[in-house]
Amino acid sequence: MKLLSIHRSAAGIVMALSALLLAACASGPTVERVDASNEIELTDKWNAKDSRLVAEEMMDDMLGFPWYMDFRFSNQDNMPRVIVQRIRNKSHEHISVETFINDIKRSLLKSGKIDFVAAGDEREDVRDERQDQELNASAETAKAMGEEFGADYALTGVINSYVDSVGGKRVTFYQVDLKLIDMLTNREVWLGQKKIQKLMKN
Repeated sequence: MKLLSIHRSAAGIVMALSALLLAACASGPTVERVDASNEIELTDKWNAKDSRLVAEEMMDDMLGFPWYMDFRFSNQDNMPRVIVQRIRNKSHEHISVETFINDIKRSLLKSGKIDFVAAGDEREDVRDERQDQELNASAETAKAMGEEFGADYALTGVINSYVDSVGGKRVTFYQVDLKLIDMLTNREVWLGQKKIQKLMKN
């Protein structure tokens, strides 16, 4: 009789533990909405805040160089037009270069000192649309071909990185190099560099 009681108790404990285990597995991860402007760094990888801060600081530096006032003085105070040719990611990790370029454009457009000219696929898409308008839009609203603004300057650059680690520490170093080139003369009128260093401890 005692042996039967012990078996029943053991079976009850096993069932209770199984129920707890199933409940734990069923609960899964939780998701919480947070303000996108809040900085949340889970790793030492390049993140959205790095992209925004680097873009803002480098564009402020670019506009402070002599080329800008020289251009305004020589062109009846018109704003220079810039095209972003290519910014290459040569770092050790995936970095959204498109997001970084958009941060650059937003920073410059917000300053009210630069006009941008579309590049790459965007330019081709707009040209296709103008060609379609010639065939299908009314003469009063169709935008003519051959009226694009040419760029005065081209912005290009590269993102590099280096990782060093020992024990439970890791240092990740990022370096962004950008240059602005005069489209008429190929003269480099601005060279910018921004470095970021992150220390992660386990």
